[in-house]
Amino acid sequence: MTPTLYEWLRQSPLTGIFLTLLAYRVALSVSRRYHGHPLANTVLVGAGLLIVSLLALGLSFDEYFRGASFIQFLLGPITVALAIPLYNNLARLKRSAFAILCSIVVGSVAGVGSAVLIAVAFDMPPQIVLSLAPRSATTPIAIGVAEAIGGIPTLAAAFVIVTGIIGAVLAKPLLTLLRMNDDVVLGVATGIAAHGIGTARVFQISETAGAFAGLAMGLTGFVTAVVAPLLVHFLLS
Repeated sequence: MTPTLYEWLRQSPLTGIFLTLLAYRVALSVSRRYHGHPLANTVLVGAGLLIVSLLALGLSFDEYFRGASFIQFLLGPITVALAIPLYNNLARLKRSAFAILCSIVVGSVAGVGSAVLIAVAFDMPPQIVLSLAPRSATTPIAIGVAEAIGGIPTLAAAFVIVTGIIGAVLAKPLLTLLRMNDDVVLGVATGIAAHGIGTARVFQISETAGAFAGLAMGLTGFVTAVVAPLLVHFLLS
């Protein structure tokens, strides 16, 4: 590889887009090959491939993100589009609206509270504790909340991704173990705990579960943005 071509790859925004799409395509093939096994989660496999690719090419995250930021921008329209399958399940939403709302509020408070208390118990530095607090919210909200309460936005984003991958891997097996096979329960629980990554996973299992996961993800982000600063101040004061 000539230095000129190498420098062009480092500076071109197309590199980030190409690597992201290639990693997703390979990860999707792996997931299909193993019939959607939780450990063959597309985000988990794709993230691993991207990390290896960036290390092999010597690309920093900032260089990669010049192009990948365009894909992140698409998260907004995709999130809005989740309203379509939810509309198709409007009757079930109306029947379960109160229970779902209570679950989201309790789950959001538990998510923030447990993260902060566990981090404090392990004597983690204050900035890490504050970055960990909004881990169950979707990435843009978690970054904003972390920045507002004194955390590190990039670290908060990393915690969100790890949380989402763990939730996507464990959600279905855990609920099966507990004999909770209702798609609404699966969707709401996954949306609260594992935001967009978990939502994408349960969409592969059931459109109904994916629809309710999308709703729970959005409302959890809203509740977390309101509750996290208050709860963190209360727990750390």
